[in-house]
Amino acid sequence: MHQHVVIQKASSLKKILRLGFLSLSLTSLISCSTHNTSSQYTDRGRYIVDHSFPSQSQNERVRFLIMHYTALDDAASLKALTKGNVSAHYLVNSLPEMRDYKPVILQLVPEEKRAWHAGISSWNGRGNINDTSIGIEIVNPGFTQGMLGDKIWYPFNDKQMDAIALLAKDIIVRNKIDPDNVLGHSDIAPLRKQDPGRLFPWKKLALMGIGAWPDDSTVNKYLAGRDKYSPGDVLEIQKSLKKYGYDKIPQSGVLDEETRTTISAFQMHFRQDDIAGNADAETEAIAKALVEKYRQS
Repeated sequence: MHQHVVIQKASSLKKILRLGFLSLSLTSLISCSTHNTSSQYTDRGRYIVDHSFPSQSQNERVRFLIMHYTALDDAASLKALTKGNVSAHYLVNSLPEMRDYKPVILQLVPEEKRAWHAGISSWNGRGNINDTSIGIEIVNPGFTQGMLGDKIWYPFNDKQMDAIALLAKDIIVRNKIDPDNVLGHSDIAPLRKQDPGRLFPWKKLALMGIGAWPDDSTVNKYLAGRDKYSPGDVLEIQKSLKKYGYDKIPQSGVLDEETRTTISAFQMHFRQDDIAGNADAETEAIAKALVEKYRQS
């Protein structure tokens, strides 16, 4: 009798263990199914989106990174960019706050949204640059007018540039922005704008992998032994600048005011020691070197 009871208990225990195993297996399957479902579907309340068929025909919305200066102090810059009719995705203060030994940068507009920083603009066949760009505003006075009518430009300090470099590199990597699409406001709107100005360290940033820069050997090839300030070919400069991205420059062979202003904007980016807008040999050589490096394909 005692042996019979023991056998019954053992049989019952086996059933309980089998049921427990089946329960665990079922729970595991349900969990896996739920996990897979949650990654494939998004419930948006009154409808569900299936993500399992991504198209191969797509690219990043953000194509450009645009640098500006505010021409205002910190407080006025923040007010203008948050309360006015202009905006930017990021604002770098004159002396960025540090937290945990890292610079603090103000994000004013989410990257996936459109900020109002570029205005009427174009670059390399594309207009309305606000639609496809991220804008960085930098607190800097810009320039003041000197006694002789010349512009006295204000430099950017090292702490600002450290913050800008970190921010720009991150944006470029995440959005796969090409070097020749890292630009100043003066590049995309040369007849209206001069920011970020003559003292913005484009070459230093390019050496860090941020933005485009011509190869010295190629510039020398196109300079072909000429004095760099000797007259260049106006039409060749106009053609090269248009091909590189300055869409609105005339193609007349005449150094008119529009051409001179566009050349000056180009020089502020790539030849800062003389930005008078003269169509000289070095400007021609730099423009052709950039076209060779970034536009041959």
